[in-house]
Amino acid sequence: MSIALIGTVGGLTAVGLYLITARSLSRIVLGFALLGHAGVLSLLAAGGPAGKAPIISSDGTTTGIANPLTQALALTAIVISFGLTLFLLALARRQEELTADDLVEDDLEDRRIARLPDLPGDRKP
Repeated sequence: MSIALIGTVGGLTAVGLYLITARSLSRIVLGFALLGHAGVLSLLAAGGPAGKAPIISSDGTTTGIANPLTQALALTAIVISFGLTLFLLALARRQEELTADDLVEDDLEDRRIARLPDLPGDRKP
């Protein structure tokens, strides 16, 4: 794997993780899409250099053929990433219709639990 490919996968992963931690649903969707692209790119890079089509000839030689497993995994990752992106877009659209806002709010139950006093018998780690 070349240095440029490693940098590209690392950059896509870093930007994707940064966007996922944002409060805007559109940024979260873009972050998941970038993480999907980074995963597909790393799968294709793990397959090694390109080779001949993975068809075994009549004499039985298998030298120089490409590994079809990584290509199949990359295609599966593309389909899953596409489905997840569409699902997240549908959730974001519904959220925007209900609240007319793109920001993710804190959970009220989490805020209530955080304000509860500590119990006397609780041990702190």
